[in-house]
Amino acid sequence: MRISAFIVFLLISLSAFSQKKTALITGKVIDENEDPLPKVSIVILGKQSGIITSDSGTFRMVVPAGKPFALIFSHAGFRDLQKSFLLNDGEEENQVFRMNREGKTLETVTVKDERQRTEAGLIKINPKEAVLAPTATGGVEGLIKILVGSNNELTSQYSVRGGNYDENLIYINDFEIFRPYLVSNAQQEGLSFINPELTGSVSFFNGGFQAKYGDKISSVLDIQYKKPVKFGGSAYVSLLEQGISLEGINKKKNVTWLIGARNKSNRNLLSTQETKGNYIPSASDAQAMLSWKIKPGLQLELLGIYSQSDFKFQPESAQKTSSVFSPFFTANLGLDIFFQGQENDQYRNNLLGLTLHQSINEKLKLKWMVSRFEDKEQENFDISGAYLFGERSFDKSQPGFGQITNPLGAGVFQDFARNNLKIQVFDFAHKGYLALGNHYVQWGAKWEHQLIRDRINQWEMQDSAGYSIPFNPNEIRLQNVIKSSNNLNTDRYEGFVQDNINLGNLRNEITLQAGVRFNYDALNHQFLVSPRTQLSLKPDWNRDVVFKIAAGVYDQPPFYREYRRPDGTINKNLKAQKSLQFVAGFDYNLVYGDRPLRITTEVYYKKLSDVVSYDIDNVRIVYSGENDARAYAAGVETRFYTQLVKDAESWLSINIGHTMENLNNDFYYQYKNAEGEIINANTVDKVVADSVRQNVGWIRRPSDRLVTIGLFLQDYLSTNKNFRVFVNSIYGSNMPYNIPGNARYRNALILEPYFRVDVGFSALLLSEKSIRRSHSPFRSFDNIWASLEVFNIIDRDNIISYQLIKDFANNVFTIPNRLTPRLVNFKILARF
Repeated sequence: MRISAFIVFLLISLSAFSQKKTALITGKVIDENEDPLPKVSIVILGKQSGIITSDSGTFRMVVPAGKPFALIFSHAGFRDLQKSFLLNDGEEENQVFRMNREGKTLETVTVKDERQRTEAGLIKINPKEAVLAPTATGGVEGLIKILVGSNNELTSQYSVRGGNYDENLIYINDFEIFRPYLVSNAQQEGLSFINPELTGSVSFFNGGFQAKYGDKISSVLDIQYKKPVKFGGSAYVSLLEQGISLEGINKKKNVTWLIGARNKSNRNLLSTQETKGNYIPSASDAQAMLSWKIKPGLQLELLGIYSQSDFKFQPESAQKTSSVFSPFFTANLGLDIFFQGQENDQYRNNLLGLTLHQSINEKLKLKWMVSRFEDKEQENFDISGAYLFGERSFDKSQPGFGQITNPLGAGVFQDFARNNLKIQVFDFAHKGYLALGNHYVQWGAKWEHQLIRDRINQWEMQDSAGYSIPFNPNEIRLQNVIKSSNNLNTDRYEGFVQDNINLGNLRNEITLQAGVRFNYDALNHQFLVSPRTQLSLKPDWNRDVVFKIAAGVYDQPPFYREYRRPDGTINKNLKAQKSLQFVAGFDYNLVYGDRPLRITTEVYYKKLSDVVSYDIDNVRIVYSGENDARAYAAGVETRFYTQLVKDAESWLSINIGHTMENLNNDFYYQYKNAEGEIINANTVDKVVADSVRQNVGWIRRPSDRLVTIGLFLQDYLSTNKNFRVFVNSIYGSNMPYNIPGNARYRNALILEPYFRVDVGFSALLLSEKSIRRSHSPFRSFDNIWASLEVFNIIDRDNIISYQLIKDFANNVFTIPNRLTPRLVNFKILARF
């Protein structure tokens, strides 16, 4: 009996001990006149639910004990109040809490945007997160790369579902934006065309998009700039970039203006790379948007953008190392290069667009647009180098530590280029919108005129062991010689018709979007018709889930880069690349614990024909200039959106996909000797007696990557939400890398998996504008943030490409070109 009683007592004691420690807070909430405030929401910071005060303003709340926490008091028309506590187990705290009214109370209406749930491939991005998120490139594209994956932190370009950089559409206020053409290395890139401080909304479609968007086969980024309602602005300063923006509206409320200017220098970032030298990169831009409401129903908008970027570089030396492990050979291979010469590149582009909005009545809206885009690029370099290749010693006990002790190859090289490109694009477009009951009809037409002037003069010279390659005893032979002069003057016509139909009833919400595009290219005389459709269903279930499917034809008429062959000549008969796409998925909203959770999943398949094959090195894409392949891409994407703490959204993106291509007439010969042995480096008898043709067949595309994982995480202190941490993480499995001009080993090299983690720590230095004194120098500021960013915090050596080196025996070795190591950045952002 005593033993049973002891066991019962022990279990009760352990149960009591295992219970969570709690304390009690009681009190009353009053306003500045000491009147009680009923219906005040009281929530523990970071939690999703809480309590409200009684009609007399009193409350009683059980809280955790033994650890710091904060209470957030909120009520319509009053400023939020935050109070921190640290209570012992069983302690009771009683206080009176005073809340102050806002200086001006505005009625607000919260509208839930269901469009991103019903449209296939649509992802809405908060532009404010793009400013605080720690990324080396910064901006909206930095967040997109977390969603779709990337293998280069220095570029703002991205590839989507097996596509390349040129397959993405970008619009700012419905004007199409073009990326630079001569950029070969991401370190030459300047600022992104998109200024996140001017951005009001960001819609990103990663496939299956509607007919109203243009003719590309991978994705659409639709940027809409802000519509100012009062005077304001922002300014930020960091070690890499600086910027300022202003916005305002006149007293009559019929004129608004929005301007911004930025300056960027990646010198600190580039100086950490393997190639040492004098890096002088600089980029700046100015953007403005003016809006004038001429009269009710008639509004004029003017958008102007000017951007310039210069890249100057005087390389001095480079030390690269690669380890080789095999059953027959293990070594630390090193490549030492000593340079002479310099590179001087210039990129200038501008956009001027004018839009007239007509509101005929509540149902009919018209838009008229005219624009001019200009791109001027100069690529000038003359760099020579002497290199020594061999085994590098890592024995610290030896005097040759870090040096090449067993030379395997040596030589000199020279790279020369004087390239100039000028592109002018003139557009005139019309769009219309008509609401008819359950139908919302949209249409559009555009005429585009292209003027292109291209001058190419570039070559390479290589000398190995005193012999010019390719060797000729009578003359010096150059490699990769391109000399061309091209002028294009052509027109393109395109348009679309689309109907958004609401087919829902009292039980189910059903929407259908069906449309068709047409496109005519006057250069290759090709007429294209592209039907597209989307269907979404939200059934009358207890669970909040939306099902959606999309199918369509997506054609990509060639632009100048695709028309140009590797030798600089133009193929005017090149046809558009075609893609038949199918997308199916669901969007599911639920509550997990006390946190909201949204899960989206899409399965996609793309069948491509008339493909223009290409090679990619860093960010330069070199097309074959021929419709010489067919391809496909398939995969599944899943994303999880949640709030680890209240009002701080985080997401996890997982993409499993595969893309392959089959080139026309891609074959090679295997040679055999008289004994039937395949001749290779280890064969004794190398006399050819027979040959067998080998067809290559399906191979990985340059953008193929099996697994991509992206993580964007926000968190803040449990006692103060003004101290935040942001984490960006990208993982991508291996990718193929091509050996140029080799059918047998096309895309046969492997780039190791890319993995990078960037972390930012942000503190709100100044807030609650209305409680500052009238003589305070910070009276006009809404808030000031300070951020400490650590790029590549794990200091991983990611590889972007390979350098091919031959030894004295003519064997080829690959030396990796690596990206940036760990770097610290500091930034201050002020909004007013």
